[in-house]
Parts: sequence; C-alpha cells; structure tokens
Amino acid sequence: MFELDLSSDIHAEVLLVEDNPHDAQLFLLALKKRMLHSKVFVVKDGAEAVDFIFARGQYEHRGNSSALKVIFLDLKLPKLNGFEVLERVRADKSFTSLPVVVHSSSAVEADISRAFDLGANSYVVKPIDFKEHAKTMTDAVEYWVNVNKTH
Repeated sequence: MFELDLSSDIHAEVLLVEDNPHDAQLFLLALKKRMLHSKVFVVKDGAEAVDFIFARGQYEHRGNSSALKVIFLDLKLPKLNGFEVLERVRADKSFTSLPVVVHSSSAVEADISRAFDLGANSYVVKPIDFKEHAKTMTDAVEYWVNVNKTH
C-alpha cells in the first residue's frame, strides 16, 4: 500500500485500487497539482482493497472506516477483480452510501452495465491521453470528495 497525504488539513480519505503503477502515479500527481484536501491510499489488488475497506489483516489498525469518502476502483485487478470487490462492498450494509467510482480502460457496455448493476455510483473510462486522463481523474475526485454529499 502507498499513502499520500495531500494536505495537513485532511477532509477525507480516498482509496485508489489500481494495479498499474503509472495510472496510480498519474492519479496522485493530478490530485497533488490541484491541491485537493484528501489523504489518498493506494492498494494494488482486489484482496488488499477488501482488507483495507473492512479493516482486516494488515489494515485492522484502521478501525472504523468512516473517514473513507470514496473508492476509485479499477476492474482488471489481481487476486480479486473490481467486480468482486464491488460485490463485497455492497453486500455490507455499512457501506451502502460509500461512493464507488469504477475507473477502467474498458468501454465495453457489458462491463459498464455490470458495474452499475453491482452498485457502482459512477463509471469513468480512462482516457489514453495523459492530460485528459489527469483532468478526468481530478475532476472526478473533486466532485466525489468536495461536491457530493453522503450521509
């Protein structure tokens, strides 16, 4: 797991589930550039994501995950894929209002439909262009962390 503290005044925790180190780095650089007030955790596979979310294994010290504001979830992950992670999150009543944004290189309609059927709040196709990808991700994080209201 990688953790980046983007501000001394933390408003929210963001979990990025991404196995591609280049995409993860792009995500972090884009957020840092926009100075979004979030603590970002990066995990590299679906099993680690589930442990993080449910505060199990190496993450049991996290205790209550109420500071977690949004999950950005890739679909093509080792160990457990993004669909499996999404199913587990939505199966737990304490996480029904936690936004999950699927971000994937897949623009396949079946993947998009399945993600929404499993309870995704948003589906973002990763643009190929570096600048467009950075803008898309920072806009998405800004919306889900600073604009969207949850209970």
